[in-house]
Amino acid sequence: MSEQMDWREETRNIIESLLEDGSNPEVEYTIEHHFSGQDFNRLEKAAVDCFKAGFEVTDAEELTLERGQVLLCFDAVKDSVLDEEPIMRQIALLLPIAEKYGIDYDGWGTYFEE
Repeated sequence: MSEQMDWREETRNIIESLLEDGSNPEVEYTIEHHFSGQDFNRLEKAAVDCFKAGFEVTDAEELTLERGQVLLCFDAVKDSVLDEEPIMRQIALLLPIAEKYGIDYDGWGTYFEE
C-alpha cells in the first residue's frame, strides 16, 4: 500500500509540474510507463502481460549504466487525460506485473502538450 501511495504523490507532482509549466489540461497525453530489468525473458513476459492489459508496448532497449552494468528497458504506453485517477488505475494494473516477473517499475512520464 505504501508503494501505491508513493506513486500517487509522484503522479500528483508530475501532473502539477506540467500544468504549472502551461501544458494543456484538455488534451489526451501519451503516458509512458517505464520498466527495467536484467533478464530478457522476464522482461519479455512482462511486456506480453502489459500488452494483454491493453497497453502498447515498445521494443526492449539496452541501457549501459555508469559502472558498465547493462539494463534492459521497455515502456508500456497508453493515452489518457492528465488526471491522477486514470493514471493511478494504470499504475495499479502495472505494478503487479512488475512484481510477478521480478522486474522494476520505474514510474511514468509524458510530454508537454500545447
